[in-house]
Amino acid sequence: MARTKANKDTEAKPRKQTRRKKAVKESVGLTAPEVQALSPPAEIRELEQRIRDDDGAVLTVYREPFGGNWLLLAALPLDQVEPTPYQRDLSDTHMAKLMNVISRIGRFLDPIVAVRADTRRYWTPNGHHRLMAMKNLGARSILAVVIPERSAAYQILALNTEKAHNLREKSLEVIRMYRELAQLEERSEEDYGLEFEEPAFITLGLCYESRPRFSGGAYHPMLKRVDQFLKGPLGRSIEQRKRLTQRLLEIDDIVSEKVQQLKTRGLNNPYLKAFVVARINPVRFKPKGSSMPSLGETLEKVFVSAQKFDPVRIKTEDLAKSGGPPETAE
Repeated sequence: MARTKANKDTEAKPRKQTRRKKAVKESVGLTAPEVQALSPPAEIRELEQRIRDDDGAVLTVYREPFGGNWLLLAALPLDQVEPTPYQRDLSDTHMAKLMNVISRIGRFLDPIVAVRADTRRYWTPNGHHRLMAMKNLGARSILAVVIPERSAAYQILALNTEKAHNLREKSLEVIRMYRELAQLEERSEEDYGLEFEEPAFITLGLCYESRPRFSGGAYHPMLKRVDQFLKGPLGRSIEQRKRLTQRLLEIDDIVSEKVQQLKTRGLNNPYLKAFVVARINPVRFKPKGSSMPSLGETLEKVFVSAQKFDPVRIKTEDLAKSGGPPETAE
């Protein structure tokens, strides 16, 4: 019997099969017995003694199973542990949630990561909220996985799984870290690719420092495509970044004026700024993998396009076609 049109319409469509990535064969890193280290090298023994001298207690020394690197699980005096000085600002809401969970279950089960900054002082690059929750609960010590390499203190974005960063938080952490590293050694932005994650965060970080309510999400899709790590020493590169940032802020002033003109015409939309920026973005439709202009060249083109942008020519249907926010909006 022939199926009716209604039956055809209501028939379940076959699900699109998605291929799962094949699991890597179990041939990487250490076996379980190998993780239990019996004879640590001298520098690890030295760090173990320093933790004890700082009134901490080393619970065990071991090698992490993936890369075989040496680690120490220790209980550290709470008053000697601080967040890295260039970390994002504390979220009172998230800290309150952690305090509630810890006090309700009566257990602290998620050790922070820490490095020894100097005598009787430790930094945590990924435990700010847990640390402050424990301090506010009146705890006297905290469990920490102590990493011997102090460079781990700068790997905030890579290590932090406690609370997802938004664009503003990432950018401010990166620029604070940038300034700290610029004082330590003459290395380039490229050398800190892991720590900075992407060059756009440096540029946006400078913007947020100058303008805390800067709409970074509107510009991030464009910056992500054209911004590149600079090759000179950080101390010199930051001056170049500041000049580029100044141009971007000038563009933002013009864009803000255009947005206000659109609002005056009755075109109200929460993504007006993203809409205007998308219209003046010269690389918006460039295919992936194609040659891109430099950030400086792009900003000059955007500056000219922003001045020429005519709000009078924009219609309600143009906004409707644009959809929602850019993919990296805050």
